[in-house]
Amino acid sequence: MLVIPAKSPLKSEILNYPADKDPLFVGPPRHENPEERAARLLADRQAKVVSDAIDEEIFAERKRAPKAVVKVLLLGQSESGKSTTLKNFQLINSPKAFREERGSWRAVIQFNIARSICIILDAINAAHVRQSPNGHYLDEGENSKDWPTMTSEHLKLKMRLLPLMQVQDVLLRKLTPHGVEYDRNGISEATFTPPREAWVNSSSQWKGKFRRGIPENAAERDSFDSARIDFDDPQDPGVILHNCRDDIIKLWTDPAIQKLLELTNQRFYDTSGFFLDSIERVTALKYVPTDDDILRARLKTLGVSEHRFTLKAGNMLSHDWRIFDVGGSRTLAAWIPYFDHMDAIIFLAPLSAFDQTLEEAPLVNRLEDSMTLYKSIVSNALLKNTDIILFLNKCDILRKKLETGIQFNKWVISYGDRPNTFEDTSAYLRKKFLGIFKSNSLVTRPFYCHYTSVIDMRTTSHILENVKDTVVRKNLADGNMFL
Repeated sequence: MLVIPAKSPLKSEILNYPADKDPLFVGPPRHENPEERAARLLADRQAKVVSDAIDEEIFAERKRAPKAVVKVLLLGQSESGKSTTLKNFQLINSPKAFREERGSWRAVIQFNIARSICIILDAINAAHVRQSPNGHYLDEGENSKDWPTMTSEHLKLKMRLLPLMQVQDVLLRKLTPHGVEYDRNGISEATFTPPREAWVNSSSQWKGKFRRGIPENAAERDSFDSARIDFDDPQDPGVILHNCRDDIIKLWTDPAIQKLLELTNQRFYDTSGFFLDSIERVTALKYVPTDDDILRARLKTLGVSEHRFTLKAGNMLSHDWRIFDVGGSRTLAAWIPYFDHMDAIIFLAPLSAFDQTLEEAPLVNRLEDSMTLYKSIVSNALLKNTDIILFLNKCDILRKKLETGIQFNKWVISYGDRPNTFEDTSAYLRKKFLGIFKSNSLVTRPFYCHYTSVIDMRTTSHILENVKDTVVRKNLADGNMFL
């Protein structure tokens, strides 16, 4: 700190400087008489009236002006992560919506757990049927010797966990009350076919079936989330799950069961494995889903859903963002009505699906199908001036698969003998999509691509902020939106 001596000429000059000549001086003049003071205060009041009127007119004009509308379309095959991306938009822009929907997603998580256990029980049943009384498998296939033996303890576990089949069916009827949208396939003596996944129509009000009304005296508090969950419901499936949790843990952690799931190609990387690894927490009687749990909850949606978010840039105009999710369709016919005046398309391609086929078309490889869909979008004349933002999604699952020893080149022959690492395979796939983009785009436009794992809130939030900036800049360049 600068200290000026008391007798310093500089200090004397500062103290004697006329206040009315100081541009930073905000007080009244030193030698103001009463008449001058009254005139000054009157002038100040008049100036404030004029200033307030101007502010009110600006505010009214801003309210009358239409919001700039930004339309974004989410595209990709089923299970690509569109609904999870939509949840991230909700979490970033409408966090209160998550608070209100926790009870609904709690039921979905319970269904995910019950369904997964039923898949495991069906696998045990199929393996036991194939197993002869002396413990050997009846078929002579090359992998028959690798099949784990299903012991009497496994069969006892199966019997004790049968109530979860009832839990699955009860929740299923609540989720999909209209029409037959789910079935349990029969188990033959030598095959195992897991039950199909349930789905809901985006236009249905399924979330309201699991929500209890808010008490009149409910206040904003940490426990507000649980106010929408009826823990006192005697039919709450959470009670059965809680009572079965020790057997669930024993089943899920059994090495023979894990081997059986591997042989029957049942992987829970991106479905219920997260919840089965956290059974004690998610089967607690007062369990309330976290944001991370909701992002990982799986429920297939069909139809078109529109979600609106109001985004602001400081004190400037607001922007009405409309996010469209077209679920459950692989054909352009379902998407074309939403192409008109679309500002951007987020296309999700799950990289981890290189060793999977489509449920609705078992002979079609999912990765190959993603590339075909991407090509059709890029080459569509209606979209030639629309920015297409590519999300190479489920990178965390791709990494996990490769680390467990699954060979990428076994499924993607053109990969050759390159290293079986995430860095090399992801770079190879990015180059493939880039080639499709350059070869099929009808006009020159930028290639936007992000490696994503949309269940990761932190990184996805950062990516979505970049996406919003990209769309805003494009609108500014086109003159369609003014900040």
